[in-house]
Amino acid sequence: MRHPYPRYRDSGVEWLGEIPGHWEVKRLKRSVIRSDVRVESEDADQMPYVGLEHVTSWTGTLAHLDDQQTPESLSNAFTSGNVLFGKLRPYLAKAFCADFDGLCSTEFLVLRPFGYQHQYLLYALLTSGFVSLVDSSTFGARMPRASWGFVSDSLLPVPPLEEQRAIAAFLNRETGKIDQLVDKKRLLIERLEEYRQALITRTITRGLPPDAARVAGLDPRPRLKPSGAEWLGEIPEHWELRRMNRIAHLKAGDGIPSDEIDDDGEFPVFGGNGIRGFTDRCTHEGEFVLVGRQGALCGNVHLVRGRFWASEHAVVVTPTDDGHAPWLSHVLTAMKLNQYSYAAAQPGLAIDRISTLLVPVPPLAEQRCIAEFLSEWMGRVDVLAARVKAAVERLEEYRAAQVTAAVTGKIDVRGDVPAKPERVGA
Repeated sequence: MRHPYPRYRDSGVEWLGEIPGHWEVKRLKRSVIRSDVRVESEDADQMPYVGLEHVTSWTGTLAHLDDQQTPESLSNAFTSGNVLFGKLRPYLAKAFCADFDGLCSTEFLVLRPFGYQHQYLLYALLTSGFVSLVDSSTFGARMPRASWGFVSDSLLPVPPLEEQRAIAAFLNRETGKIDQLVDKKRLLIERLEEYRQALITRTITRGLPPDAARVAGLDPRPRLKPSGAEWLGEIPEHWELRRMNRIAHLKAGDGIPSDEIDDDGEFPVFGGNGIRGFTDRCTHEGEFVLVGRQGALCGNVHLVRGRFWASEHAVVVTPTDDGHAPWLSHVLTAMKLNQYSYAAAQPGLAIDRISTLLVPVPPLAEQRCIAEFLSEWMGRVDVLAARVKAAVERLEEYRAAQVTAAVTGKIDVRGDVPAKPERVGA
């Protein structure tokens, strides 16, 4: 168990609180040099490029870099040992310590430490208190940025170099363990989503699994026939194959002024990815399927019941008398409709294109059985996925707490000093 230092003093910095009595507090600009070497895009060949999208929030780690990606405009040069801090949307906490030379987005501040061990500085920049402080200083509503002037004047703890090395070594080890656990749990979430998709696809193309079919009074092993549709393969012989517009009416939702959407209206306003807010009017009442029709939300499917407003960002799918809305929502999910979006600066789904797609159509009673089966199993999958996501959140909170506790001296890790000495800034 880690214990606190024997003596503390007030740091004079609200987010830091008390620090060990022998530590210093300095403005960042007293211990780092900002590197501002700009490189034109035509001079950027053969240099690895790091954009904000390549850095994982809060962890200080890099995602996979694209060897072929080069900057489209001006970039910053950095060298091994530099610490990069993202000034655009600083609440995302994007920072990393480079162990290679390369180029990066000009949205990074490139810092060369001379009063800090570089790994300790990285962790200090990723403490929740420092990130919140910098985020409070941003300017620009749509693209909030922090200024070097504010960041450089910010106060940070400066332990003796030997203790910085100890803190960095401790956090490298402890956060590494946590990150491994998080990666495993995120992989489990991916596997659960793959299982969910596979179960939906199998059931809406082949029918209920044998045991569930018997319980529902259906043939557990129906004869199959070629569907004639590549994505379907074979389907039960007694099913029909119809175009979407034969079992449902598809229509874009209605536009609504943004000033009519708030948090207190009577009816939910649905866009392409769920509820956008509330309003005092409604466009639909009953049970419908909504499909996202614009941008990154193309193809998202939601089953909606009750009275609501469907906005222009959604396609409203209304089943005919031969279609059951919950079953139809699973069919549309399995079809992965985003693959039918037309290419544009703002991708979108063409209703005419979706309307002509072929879908398998069981008898209405069987549709209901399929929908009930999938709803039950999807509920189980969702509960398990929610538990795993909650575990990931707890691990991330614990990780952040460990970083803050070590960087601010709330725990004493001086026994973790590496055997080999290390120069300042190395």
